Amino acid sequence: MNAVVTVARTVLGALPSPVPRRQRRLTGRAARVDTIPYAMPVSSEESAVLMAAFPISLAAARDALPGDELHPVSLGFGKGVLVVTVVDYRATDIGRYIEYSLAIACTQGPRPAPPLLPMALQRTLRMGQFVVDLPVSTEVSVKGGKGIWGMPKHQARLDLVVNDRTVSAQYDDLDGRLGAFVEIERPSPTALPLRMAAANYCAWRGMLWRSTIYIDAVGDVAVGAGARARLVLGDAPGVAPLRALGIGRHPLFTAYLPTAHGVLDDHVEAWFLTAPTLVAADAATAAGRFGEPLESVVGLGRGEQWPPPPDRSRPGVESDAPLGAQHEGVGGP
Repeated sequence: MNAVVTVARTVLGALPSPVPRRQRRLTGRAARVDTIPYAMPVSSEESAVLMAAFPISLAAARDALPGDELHPVSLGFGKGVLVVTVVDYRATDIGRYIEYSLAIACTQGPRPAPPLLPMALQRTLRMGQFVVDLPVSTEVSVKGGKGIWGMPKHQARLDLVVNDRTVSAQYDDLDGRLGAFVEIERPSPTALPLRMAAANYCAWRGMLWRSTIYIDAVGDVAVGAGARARLVLGDAPGVAPLRALGIGRHPLFTAYLPTAHGVLDDHVEAWFLTAPTLVAADAATAAGRFGEPLESVVGLGRGEQWPPPPDRSRPGVESDAPLGAQHEGVGGP
């Protein structure tokens, strides 16, 4: 295994930075968008990142995606992928905040991709993730993330706790209902150089938005049987679509990146979300599948104050449940 890690480290370390030249040329310039000031490029420093991916029902994932041009990534055997990513953004233009992403791996195009192929042809097949729920700590992050990049951000009570054995993160909504709790066993030290571009697909204002973030970090990764994690879903409205996904008990991989550097591209793309008829489009909009309306960002300020931390005293959250088990709801099977 040490030999495999050494080879992987050498190969990954030789990859070039994923940040486009245009973003590098913007260094030193400034922007003010929707009253928010930015030092270009839009970057973050020294961010801690927890990641875990779980198998899900491919058919259920397909039903959860909006429109007709997003397709869940297939692992074969009727399985898709749910990706949980929690980032403690410690240094950004809008202050410190935590972001808790719950997303379905997907591709964009007229038809689904063959199983596993998107892993090798990410750019060609426009692989990314459709963000189902995206709570953040601060009002200004909602204002910028949703108003500029179309992300479904909303303010919530969040944390990220790191100790010698585990990394965990909890999300409660502002009314105190549990959204999600994820905990991973810290992977064995691999110190893999990770330089990657990740695309986010989001529904907002009846449109599909695509934004890209570039990551440069060194992290520890565990795959397959070596990955141990658990995911608890609560009853907050934001996670309701996830409960139908048939989330598997054992993670596909886990990762912990202690100090990631990120650049969020200021270029964003958007397309109309469509349905066979206007009646169907109206129904999808009413059900929230086509995202919130423009009014959801009107009146937002630039507050950087965090709500109270989430309640970790709930049974099933800070329990002795074994890592590797996955629970749909506190106290679930």
